[in-house]
Amino acid sequence: MSAGSSYVVRGTALRDHWFDAPLDHGDPSGPAIRLFAREIYDPALESGNLPWLLFLQGGPGGRGNRPLGLSGWLREASKGFRVLMLDQRGTGLSTPASRQTLPLAGRAAAQADYLSHFRATDIVADAELIRAELGSGPWSIFGQSYGGFCALTYLSFAPEGLREVLITGGLGPLAGPADQVYEATFGRLRARNAEYFARYPQDRAVATRIMHHVRDVAEFLPTGERLTPERVQMLGNYLGGNTRIDALHYLFEDAFVPTSDGDRLSDGFLTQVSAQVSRAANPLYALMHESIYVQGAASNWAAARVLAGHPEFHPDAPEPLLTGEAVYPWYFEQDPALVPLRGVAELLAVRTDGWGPLYDPAQLARNTVPAAAAVYSEDIYVDRDISLATAASVRGLQVWESTDFHHDGIADDGEGIFARLLSMVRGEAG
Repeated sequence: MSAGSSYVVRGTALRDHWFDAPLDHGDPSGPAIRLFAREIYDPALESGNLPWLLFLQGGPGGRGNRPLGLSGWLREASKGFRVLMLDQRGTGLSTPASRQTLPLAGRAAAQADYLSHFRATDIVADAELIRAELGSGPWSIFGQSYGGFCALTYLSFAPEGLREVLITGGLGPLAGPADQVYEATFGRLRARNAEYFARYPQDRAVATRIMHHVRDVAEFLPTGERLTPERVQMLGNYLGGNTRIDALHYLFEDAFVPTSDGDRLSDGFLTQVSAQVSRAANPLYALMHESIYVQGAASNWAAARVLAGHPEFHPDAPEPLLTGEAVYPWYFEQDPALVPLRGVAELLAVRTDGWGPLYDPAQLARNTVPAAAAVYSEDIYVDRDISLATAASVRGLQVWESTDFHHDGIADDGEGIFARLLSMVRGEAG
């Protein structure tokens, strides 16, 4: 382990940490990777006297947050913890995995083998290595979205490392094919589309017009590729949160401008769309997304197969609905950051070996670690019914179900949500 000196950003004390970890924790003498994590604490407190809280980011493929101050859930957490913000393997400053770096592992087959070590079980093993190097006893963890999946894996395979577990929007299925996830979330996404277009009825015609327009007229994103109806549909990612849904309306209202060639999509609109639909910043999200559900089986592009049974989401539907966070094969044909990774994506989709168990149901059934989870009733990414079924399989896991938030709840009221879950695990909730 190596640590940098501490520094302060807008009243927030930070200290950088680097750790060496094996690519394969089952082969410690094999290739190594570098892990990065940032310690965050209130400089008014003596950090050395505070217990650790590990934050597990959503994703897969999302780097740790880069705070510009103590706000939201971090403000609340810093009252009693020093927070460790981990860049999960392959993200941020941890040895990155992208179109630029993966060829270092070899050809597509070697890259697929390399990425088979980028799952929740590996992230948990990294966390345990880090905890030991920091000299910490059992620590607290907070998992958002995919970070919650990782928290369940932690409870399964290394519960001795945990003091308490907080989860927000992150109770995935413990077993079964990925298809069940998409069948459930397409239903919730259909309802969210209806809610959005009832709120902004004028946007129904605008969205349809944009999709018809880009089918007939060549419009190009700033990164050079042609905008397609499928990528316009990806703007449905805005529908996943209370804090973002209205921003979609402001995006649509900027769509068209008059030109000498007739109405065209504005540069401002195209720039904003590019920022939303590119996976350049988190290619692991596209590469590994379906693998977060599979155990001992291939995903075989589950979302694409399920989508075929929901024609209202097809880009050639009369009024195509907006899609969510699912990943499809065409991502690797249309996104310049993913095109070089098409071969490895195909191999990962059909892979059966290397996808071992992500959870231990027997261990979860006898769990003794205090745990609490926020479940959002209308979450379009992590289905409420699946979440509740999973919660019922974890001994002692307390659930707070809310209709007030969507998947981005901690961006909406992070302080309140964190405080509530912490009080639940400590038996202080009224």
